[in-house]
Amino acid sequence: MDTIFNKILIAVDDSAFSMKAAHTGFAIVHATKAAVALVYVIDQSKEVVNADLGITPEQSQSALLNEAERTIQQYIQLYDGEDEVLRFTPTGIPEEEIINIANQWEADLIVMGTHGRTAIGRILSGSKAEYVVRHATVPVLLTPPRMQ
Repeated sequence: MDTIFNKILIAVDDSAFSMKAAHTGFAIVHATKAAVALVYVIDQSKEVVNADLGITPEQSQSALLNEAERTIQQYIQLYDGEDEVLRFTPTGIPEEEIINIANQWEADLIVMGTHGRTAIGRILSGSKAEYVVRHATVPVLLTPPRMQ
């Protein structure tokens, strides 16, 4: 039986919100037998460069990439059972890169967590999830922060 979701992209990071999204996304993957990819965007705003401490841009980038790869591997181990899990670790602005990867990989569904900010919080700090919902060309499933 064909499903409308043949490729599911799960956006992850090292947060508890992301863990809930991964759990939900992998449950859908198991139920639909869809292909799955995890995307962990290396947020360039988190890059730490400090010449006084001898931290170069390359070292900072390498540390962030190692963190991304380690986190993705932990998710794959927690939710095993998939023959192949693609991994994407682009560097950039997370919400923009999630959209870029979804388009390039031709995902049918994007799954991601939300932080549950209030309206005023979204105004002050923006919302990655809201950006993805507004710019995605495929359905986006958001997992709430208080999901059981």
